[in-house]
Amino acid sequence: MSVREPKRGTVVRGVISEIHNFGVFVRLEGEPTTSRGTGFIRIPELTWDYFSDPEDVVHAGEQICAEVLDCDDTRGQVQLSLKALHEDPLVRFADRVGEVLSGPVVKVVPFGVFVRVAPGIAGLLHESVLTREPAIGEIVTVTIVEVDRPGRRVRLKPALTR
Repeated sequence: MSVREPKRGTVVRGVISEIHNFGVFVRLEGEPTTSRGTGFIRIPELTWDYFSDPEDVVHAGEQICAEVLDCDDTRGQVQLSLKALHEDPLVRFADRVGEVLSGPVVKVVPFGVFVRVAPGIAGLLHESVLTREPAIGEIVTVTIVEVDRPGRRVRLKPALTR
């Protein structure tokens, strides 16, 4: 298969050439080392897990395998995904409604906080159910209220403490 003609769904190999806050350029196997790279991974396609900096996930010079999502002839880029090679963690998590779990706050937003309840899964504790706003990194105990697989959302509420 030619580097310039990868097919959707195939797995290609390459080396991370540049990392930016909007995405990651990949020099696909067979391209010259002077090339910036025709492979491109959008930030949401790096991993299922929450992260704040793409360099928490990949590093320049790192060899990777990624799935081809699309070929953009206009830009001369091949759209890639690292997370497509891994099962969506929400699939196995969907039957856990009602469970009580503990996890760290990973993000504070104007309407609440996101809590990591499992690898690759952060749920929302909406401001309407909070008595105070926990800080990033603080461990909180929550109950899983809803898992919306199509919307990729997990709704949480504070767990009752006795």
